[in-house]
Amino acid sequence: MTHVPPPAEELRLIDTELWQLDARRVQLLARRAWLVGRLSSFPQPGPVPPAEAPSPHTPEATAPRVQNVLLLLGGLLLTIAAIAFTLVSWGHLGIAGRALVLGAVTVATLAAPLPLLGRDLRSTAEAVAGLALALTVLDAYALYAVALTDMDGTAYTAGASAVLAAVWTGYGFLPRLRSLRLPLPAAVTIAQLPLLLWAVAAGAGQYGITGALLVTAMGDTAVALRAPAGPVRITATAGAYGMGVWGALSAAWLSWTAGGPGAATQAAALLLFAAGVALTAAWRDRAAGHAVGLSLAAGLLAVTALGGIVHPALPSTWAVPAHLAFGIALLAAERVKRLLEPVRRGLALASAAVQGLAVLWALPLLALTLLGPAGWAARVWSGTPAGARAAVTVGAPWLPQLQSAPLVLTAVATVLALAVRTAAWRPKALTGVLVLGWSALMLLPAVTDLLYPAALVVEVLATAALLAVAARPRSTEGTGPLPALVLALLTSLSLAFLSLPTRSATVGVLTALTALFAAASLKQRLTTVTVPAALGYGAAWACAVGAAADWAPQHTALLVLVVPAVAALCAARTADARTTVTAEVTGAAAGLLALALTVGDPAMLSLALSLSGMIVAGTALRVDRRPAAYAATALFALAAWVRLAAWGVTAPEAYMVPLSVPALAVGALRRRRDPRASSWTAYGPGLATALIPSLAAAWTDVHATRPLLLGAAALLVTLLGARHRLRAPLLLGGGVLVLDTLHELAPYLIQITGLLPRWVPPALAGALLLAVGATYEQRLRDVRRARDLLGRMD
Repeated sequence: MTHVPPPAEELRLIDTELWQLDARRVQLLARRAWLVGRLSSFPQPGPVPPAEAPSPHTPEATAPRVQNVLLLLGGLLLTIAAIAFTLVSWGHLGIAGRALVLGAVTVATLAAPLPLLGRDLRSTAEAVAGLALALTVLDAYALYAVALTDMDGTAYTAGASAVLAAVWTGYGFLPRLRSLRLPLPAAVTIAQLPLLLWAVAAGAGQYGITGALLVTAMGDTAVALRAPAGPVRITATAGAYGMGVWGALSAAWLSWTAGGPGAATQAAALLLFAAGVALTAAWRDRAAGHAVGLSLAAGLLAVTALGGIVHPALPSTWAVPAHLAFGIALLAAERVKRLLEPVRRGLALASAAVQGLAVLWALPLLALTLLGPAGWAARVWSGTPAGARAAVTVGAPWLPQLQSAPLVLTAVATVLALAVRTAAWRPKALTGVLVLGWSALMLLPAVTDLLYPAALVVEVLATAALLAVAARPRSTEGTGPLPALVLALLTSLSLAFLSLPTRSATVGVLTALTALFAAASLKQRLTTVTVPAALGYGAAWACAVGAAADWAPQHTALLVLVVPAVAALCAARTADARTTVTAEVTGAAAGLLALALTVGDPAMLSLALSLSGMIVAGTALRVDRRPAAYAATALFALAAWVRLAAWGVTAPEAYMVPLSVPALAVGALRRRRDPRASSWTAYGPGLATALIPSLAAAWTDVHATRPLLLGAAALLVTLLGARHRLRAPLLLGGGVLVLDTLHELAPYLIQITGLLPRWVPPALAGALLLAVGATYEQRLRDVRRARDLLGRMD
C-alpha cells in the first residue's frame, strides 16, 4: 500500500525538492558561463565533430611491455636449452667438440649485444647479455664436471664466482657495452660469494666466516659509496646491508657467548671492524637519514665490542653495567665538533638505546619487588620475614643476576639529569629522573637484604618524599604533581601489602599512610587523588584495628562507618567537583564494606543501615545533592525492615505503613508549595506503598480482620479523593476497595455460580451485549463524561 503523508509533511518534502533543484540549476548555470568564457578565447573553425565511440577491442598491454615479455621468455627458453645441452648432450661430444661448442656459443653470445646496440635494439641486447652471463655460469659448471672433478666443490665455487665477478665487471665496463644495465649488478651480486665460500672451504670457523661476511659488506659499502645512482648502487647497498647485518649479528653472538678473553677479543675486533665500516659510510653518505642510522649501528656495535671484552672477566650481574658504561661514554661524541651533526645524533641515539635496554633489563626485578608482597594477602599475620628479600619474594625465586639493577637505574637517572638541557625535553627528562630514582630506591632494600623493619621504614619515607615532591610549587622546569602522585600510590600499595606479615606492622603502616595522604590533602591540587587514598587507607586501618583487637566483624563495622562520615564532610568542604565525586565514591565503598561486615548480625545490620542513612541524609542537605534523600529514605526503610525481620514480624503493614506515612507527608508538603503538582506525583507512591502490599496479603489471608480494615481504609481514601477531587486517591482507593470486596464475596459468588444452570452465564452475557448494543451511543456519551470528570481532577 502506498503511504500518503499528511499535507503538512508532503508540503515540506516538496519545498525541500524545489530548493535542491534551484541550487543545482544555479550551479549548472555558473559552470556553463565559465565554459562559454573559455570557448570565446579560442577561435572555433567549425563545429566540433562528435567523439568517436571507443573500439570494443582496446589493447590491454603496451608495445614495450609485450616486447620485454617476449625477450624475457626467449632468454629463459635459450637458457633452459643451454642447461639441457650441458647436462644431457655434453657427454656425446669429444674434447675438441666440447671446446668448439663452448667457445663458439659463449663468444657469440657475449659479442651479440654489440651489433644489437649499434642498431638501437637495447632491450634485445639486454636479453642476450643475460643469456651470455648464464652461459658463462654453465661453462664454469661444465669445466668442473669434466676436468676438475677432484677439486673441492666449495673451493671451486668460490674461485669460479670470483672469476665470473671479474669477467662480468670487465664485460660491463667495455666502452660499447657500458649502457647495458645487467652485467655490473650481476657482478656485484655474484661477488657476495667468493670470500664466504673460501672461508667455509678453508675451515676458518665461526670467526673466519664472520670476518668474510664483514669484509664482503665492506666491499659492497665501497661500491655503493662510489657508484652513481642506479642499479649498481642499489645492488651494492642491498648486499652491504644484508651481509653486514648477518656478520654483525654473528659477531655479537660470538662476543656474548665468548668463553675467555681471547675469544672475546677476536669477537670484539670483528665488531669494531663492522663499527668502523658503518661509521665510515655514515661520514661519506650525504643523506642525513642514512648517516644517522649508520652512526646508530656503529655506536651499538662499538658498545657491544668493548663490553664483550670485559664481559668474561666480570660476574654475570655486572655484564649489563659494563655495557652501560660504554654506552654512556658515547655521549662524549656530542662534544666533538668535527663530527658531522647526523653522526653525532646517531651516536647519541645509540647511547640512548643502550641505556633503554639496560633499564628494560632491570624491570623484572622491579616488578618482583612491587608485586611480590601481594602474596602476603594469603598469609596475613603469619610472622616476621627473615629480611627484606624474603618479604618481597614471599617464597618466589630471587633473581641474583639482576643484583646490579639499582646501580644501572641510578646511572641512567644521572645521565638524564645532567645531559638533557633543552627546554623542550627538560620536563620529560626530570620525570624520567624521578621514575628511575624511585625504582632504584624501591630495589635497594631487597638487593641489600635489609632487615624487615628497615625495609618498611624506607618505603614509608619514600612515600612521604614523593608526596612532598608532588606538593611543592611548580617550578619552570617542573612536570606537575601527577608523576609523583602516581609513584606515591604505587609505593603505598606495595607497602600496605608488605606490612601484612605482622599485626604491629600492619596497624602502624596503615596509620602512617592514612596520616600522610590526609596531610597531603591540605594541598588543593592534590585532593583528587590524596583524599580517596586517605579514606581508603583509613577504612583498611579500621579493619586492621578491629581484627587486632579481636572484635567481631559487626563491631568492626561501626569503626569502618567513620570513613563514610569523614568522606561526606570532605565532600561538603571541598570546592573541586572531581574531589567531591572521588570522596563520595570512596565513602560509599567503605559504607558497603561496613554493611557487608554486619550481614551475619541483623541487629547490627539494622544499626549500620540507620547510621548510613543518617550520613546520606546529611549529604542530602546540600543543594547539589538533593536526590541523595531518596537513598537516605531507602536506607532508613531497610534498617526498619531488618529490625522487624529480626523481631519475627511478618505482617506487611508493619513494613509499609511506616514508610508510606512520611511519603504522604512529603507529598502534602509538595502540594502545598506547588499546587500544580499532580496527585500521582505527590500521593501515588505513599498510597501504593500502603495499600498494594496489604491487598496482596489480604487475598491469601484466611481471616476477615485484614480485609475488613483494608476495605475501610480504601473506602476512606476513595471518599477523600472524591471530596478533594484528586485522581490518585480516588482511583487507587476505589480499585483496592473493589478488589477487596470481590475477594470477600468470591465464596458466595462461587456458590451462586454452582447453583445456576449452565445456560444462565451465556444467556446473561448475550443479554448484556444486547443491552450495550441498544444503548451504545448513550454509553459512549457516559464514558466520555466520566473521562472528562477524571480529567478535571488533579
